[in-house]
Amino acid sequence: MIRLRLDLAYDGTDFHGWAAQPGQGLRTVQATVEEALALVLRTPVRLTVAGRTDAGVHASGQVAHVDVPAAALDQRSLGGDPARLVRRLARLLPADVTVRGCAAAPAGFDARFSALRRRYRYRVSCDPAGPLPTRARDTAHHRRPVDPALLDAAAEVLVGLHDFAAFCRPRPHSTTIRDLQVFRWRDASTAEEPALYEAEVVADAFCWSMVRSLVGACLATAEGRRARGFTAELLGERARSPRVPVAPARGLTLVGVDYPPEAELAERAAATRGLRALPGEGPR
Repeated sequence: MIRLRLDLAYDGTDFHGWAAQPGQGLRTVQATVEEALALVLRTPVRLTVAGRTDAGVHASGQVAHVDVPAAALDQRSLGGDPARLVRRLARLLPADVTVRGCAAAPAGFDARFSALRRRYRYRVSCDPAGPLPTRARDTAHHRRPVDPALLDAAAEVLVGLHDFAAFCRPRPHSTTIRDLQVFRWRDASTAEEPALYEAEVVADAFCWSMVRSLVGACLATAEGRRARGFTAELLGERARSPRVPVAPARGLTLVGVDYPPEAELAERAAATRGLRALPGEGPR
């Protein structure tokens, strides 16, 4: 067997998220790519992804791995070179998903557990007219004006190692402790796109709906619907808060996944599988 690393991009608008849902009749990114890969390699495949994106969420820097028999690459059209899969898959995949790169993964590589951090961008227009029609699929529309200084202040207090339970939809046997390494907003307005804001959100990992909840809480604060200390107050809660609005999926894009040097991949994967704990507390 050989492990391949795949770098992917997709427009999530018409997908019901990343994860395959057998028997549900739903179009997902995973099932679409796996079907094309299986057709080319002539063997069943199962992808493991760095970050499972929700329905409507996009990716420009998604990473996945797949284990396949080495013999599957010995076809005449591939010649044992995984990079040739890019051209073959481009002929089979629909226009809203592409495999941008494919290579033999280094020893110890796991797309999910070896990752150091995931990087997201959230794009939102607060212009009364909404986003440009050419950007309507990757830009959310927030219909109320916001204070940019409050946007950034609401985000800044959340940076660090915290329990983000108030921002996460719960999953059984899953921790909500995360290291939020970067969360900042910038005014990206132009003459064509006034009142446009972009958030950069980076963490070691994210809970289900966490990024969109972080964004929603900041927008609610910046428009004055929530008090200035709203986001800091939420860090003291230990369950999903009904006061946190979830921002629309279409504004969110996974833009990259960072990994350590090759010699540290296996060690990082082992550490990530361990239970997390806040300073002074036991693991959970």
